Amino acid sequence: MNPIGLDVKLEATYGPPPWKDLFDALERVKALGLDGVNVRTLFEVSPTLDPGYLREIRARADELGMYLEFGLGKVNPYMTAEFPHIRALGDGSYLAGMEKLIGAAGAIGVRNLWTATGGFKPNFNGYFSTDRFRTDTTWTEQLAATSKFLKLLAPALRDHGCRLNLETHEEITTFELVRLVEAVGPDVLGICFDSANVLVRGEDPIAAARRAAPYVHSTQLRDAALVVTDEGISRFLAPCGEGVIDWAVLLPTLLDANPGLNLTIEPIGVIRAEMTLHPYDPVWLAGHPDLTAAEISEIYRLAHRYQGPGLDELRTPDPDFTFDVFATRCADHLRQALTKETV
Repeated sequence: MNPIGLDVKLEATYGPPPWKDLFDALERVKALGLDGVNVRTLFEVSPTLDPGYLREIRARADELGMYLEFGLGKVNPYMTAEFPHIRALGDGSYLAGMEKLIGAAGAIGVRNLWTATGGFKPNFNGYFSTDRFRTDTTWTEQLAATSKFLKLLAPALRDHGCRLNLETHEEITTFELVRLVEAVGPDVLGICFDSANVLVRGEDPIAAARRAAPYVHSTQLRDAALVVTDEGISRFLAPCGEGVIDWAVLLPTLLDANPGLNLTIEPIGVIRAEMTLHPYDPVWLAGHPDLTAAEISEIYRLAHRYQGPGLDELRTPDPDFTFDVFATRCADHLRQALTKETV
């Protein structure tokens, strides 16, 4: 059975992190019966990239029999100013800072790395919650700049035997990710498949998985609830098996292409992270040149078939719906799906 692990953030996002450091996180994730971690950024683990401390982390993960994956900074030059600490690592050079992160990960044998092409801005409504709809530049220009920056990173990735996996993040489609991977090189780039995010960009999760699968080397798995609203279609996060995704199809799609894939769960606690598709909005539609009517129709079909908690409940924070509850329910369903696949 494929290893099942957890995406770990050591810095606050939606509330304080539930662990004090990575050693604590490793112990607690292991206690949940899981097999590894993807830490969102290596900088969170050690801001100075202390090699001795990182070796201790590696040793403890090995003792526990857990896989270890790290994230780096973002790779879209139009928003890297949001990460001054990485520029500081490089003594003023963001590229050098990223190269140091790659070298530090490679030095302890962590070669499967994570990144994304933008950031979610929950304080901004509508289009401006993602970098796709910035007004100081176009998304096409952002993709071109990202490709150029990734080509600059490629030599360091090759030197350290690392692969940088671009997440199917809220701002980007699998069509665009595949083009980036093929332009820069699949030996140094891959895709981190987030099963719930693809819906935000109007992609059917199964079709998206089929497009991305040849290049998927890491995952951030969770399910999605879909509700049709006056604004469009709202997507909420749900534990695997409690939303609209057909895991009996999605998992084999990914694993046929990469049988040894680590299945990392990205949990969320208390809230459900509502994001909205606007399939009747001409600006939104124009911003998705690869969008297909067939996939939007499939998303509507999935929304109408969804039978979980209603809109009010999904929008109401639940203090009992903690990260460990989310993670455990996800892991249980993934194990059931994997067991059925091997029978």
